[in-house]
Amino acid sequence: MIYPHNIEISEVTAQKVMERLKQEGLAATPNNYEVWYVYFSHENQDVVRSIDVLLKSSEKLSEEDCHEIYNRFLSDNRTEERVRKAGDDLKNTINNVRNVVEGVKSSTHEYRNSLESISQKLSGTPSSDDLKAVVTQIQEDTRHVISKNQGLESVLEESAHEIEKLRKDLEKARKESLTDSLTGLSNRKAFDAEIQRVLAEAQADHVSFSVLMLDIDHFKSFNDNFGHQVGDQVLRLVAKCLTDGIKGKDIAARYGGEEFIIILPETELAAGVAVANNLRKVVANKDVINRNTGERLARITLSVGVAQHSGTETIDELIARADAALYTAKHNGRNQVAAAPTPVRKAG
Repeated sequence: MIYPHNIEISEVTAQKVMERLKQEGLAATPNNYEVWYVYFSHENQDVVRSIDVLLKSSEKLSEEDCHEIYNRFLSDNRTEERVRKAGDDLKNTINNVRNVVEGVKSSTHEYRNSLESISQKLSGTPSSDDLKAVVTQIQEDTRHVISKNQGLESVLEESAHEIEKLRKDLEKARKESLTDSLTGLSNRKAFDAEIQRVLAEAQADHVSFSVLMLDIDHFKSFNDNFGHQVGDQVLRLVAKCLTDGIKGKDIAARYGGEEFIIILPETELAAGVAVANNLRKVVANKDVINRNTGERLARITLSVGVAQHSGTETIDELIARADAALYTAKHNGRNQVAAAPTPVRKAG
């Protein structure tokens, strides 16, 4: 995973992790460290929920618990294993078809030889008994070939179904690897690929694009005051507002924790600010409601930073400017949009 944390946040989180590993009696291995780092930073709500559930049933987490959580939610091996299995299944399917095809080739070759032999027998003046024997042989040979061909048809039909199933499984694995499990938005990996694509298209078409960096104001208080389940509810609600509020080629992704990012292709700064304000207003009008009691718990607000690509800067520079604008919106009181000045292109 990629963790968009500054030095201060990462140091505080690292200290919590090391203290917790010592408390749990766990080795400070990279995998154990990442599991607890993700837990304390709330980067993956599936990890948070899994650990909370385990802690309710046991005072401590074992090495096996951490290993299972890591492999289930954090390891890249999950997708690789599914791809490997799909490859093995496809090889087996191909081998089965090849074996049946070879059998059919052999039987048709034998059938041709049999017909040639029968043709030679008929070159003279055969008796009725000879003709009867020839007809019987042809019938048997023909039934054998038909049976082989029917077997091939059956295997081909089964193989077609199996290959279609493998295609769907691989497509599902691909989508899962690019989707944030909690919100259903694109994840950081998908965002990195998409913004490179948008940049290439913008440069080819000589147009610009903008990005929005969005952060839920006081998100930590939702978790502290109402628990992680309400925090998850807030994240999903914001994600739905973003999805419903963008159109066409626009791309919304969860950037990390309570931060989101939106790519607006073919969009200049003023239009980006307008989109950001629309999204901010939609979210501000939403109530967080306790699903068990129907009680209104709180309102959600967003701070947003907007930056337009200068045409020459790198993606990292663009995101840094959007992030700086987001910080300005936070510093100026939250629940507002701030625009980053677009750098002037250098002549030559």
